[in-house]
Amino acid sequence: MKIESVEIIPLDMALEEVFKGGTYQVASRPTIVTRVYLENGIVGESYGGDEFHTQTEIVNVVREHLSPLLIGQDVRDFQRLWEAMFHVNVDLGNRGLHQLDMHPRGILLQAVSCLDNAMWDARGKLYDTPVYKLLGGVRDRVPVISIGGYYPKDGKDSCVAIAEEVAMVRETGCIGIKMKVGRASLEEDLERVRAARRAGGKDFVVTVDANQGWDPLDAVKFCVAMEKADLDVRWMEEPVKWYDQTDGLALLAMKTSIPVNVGQGEITGRACRDLITKGHVSILNLDCTLCGGVTEWQRVADMAKLMNVEMAHHEEPQVAVHLIAANPHALFVEIFANKVRDPLLWQLPDGFPEIRDGYMTVPQGPGFGIRLKPEVIEQYRIDR
Repeated sequence: MKIESVEIIPLDMALEEVFKGGTYQVASRPTIVTRVYLENGIVGESYGGDEFHTQTEIVNVVREHLSPLLIGQDVRDFQRLWEAMFHVNVDLGNRGLHQLDMHPRGILLQAVSCLDNAMWDARGKLYDTPVYKLLGGVRDRVPVISIGGYYPKDGKDSCVAIAEEVAMVRETGCIGIKMKVGRASLEEDLERVRAARRAGGKDFVVTVDANQGWDPLDAVKFCVAMEKADLDVRWMEEPVKWYDQTDGLALLAMKTSIPVNVGQGEITGRACRDLITKGHVSILNLDCTLCGGVTEWQRVADMAKLMNVEMAHHEEPQVAVHLIAANPHALFVEIFANKVRDPLLWQLPDGFPEIRDGYMTVPQGPGFGIRLKPEVIEQYRIDR
């Protein structure tokens, strides 16, 4: 049950096209594979994260600072091991300036996430139990939606593009779409949401994601307009710019009945606490590959349930499916139905995901229940 060694492998895959959201664009799919080897022969394995700016730094923190803390330790002691990693004394350029120091601390928390998630896979294999069962086991399949609605290439009508994508998303077995807004004018984005609702029908889930694209007053205008148009939007995600994440969100929450969903950019449970108590948000879409792993994500989920806040998860269905399945107040698993946007999901895990009739089946093997293909890892690893 003791940890013998750790292996961490950075990957990167160039995408066939560039995808444009409200405040960013994506041209590649990086991720990090982490393996934790136990003395009894068990190997805990996971992958996650899509950070390309600081991938090298994350890998170095794992190799040089966190792995030595874990060698020889009992993998079952997840609370103790998490605290040791979280409080490690490592200088990543900290300057004592809150906003500037969030960057190096984000590197640390992503490194913690890599190891924490891999250790949860090892624990599941140790007990011959899926992770979602270790966490509570509410259900064995979860509803799935697709992230999409990116802005089309120049020349294509954006309303036609979103209608065509909704049809594709339905064909892949998803029950809804999370579409991008925030790059175009409020009027154009409203028409795009209207087109998605019209194409999907009344039973189709439509959520919108501005990726922190608006000031609070524009967010209010957009949400009020969607309500007046009776578009039945399930949530408004990341509506407000980075510098107004509490008071701005609270203002929006007072002006709209559409649930406000935030949290994918947060790296601690304490920050999520502030989003609830100060921002009055309705949903947290924390990402366990960013916030410190399954351990911290589940702590936040427990807090959120007591405060009548629902849980979502930002991308990473290979891990998220277990977290959503383990919590009664959790919502949807997110995938990219367009396989060009996240080719690793369809190439790296063996036989995952299984989607049917709007639901993703939770893998029933021990741990996360998936095997990562070594040949794919070797093909896209960038540390040779």
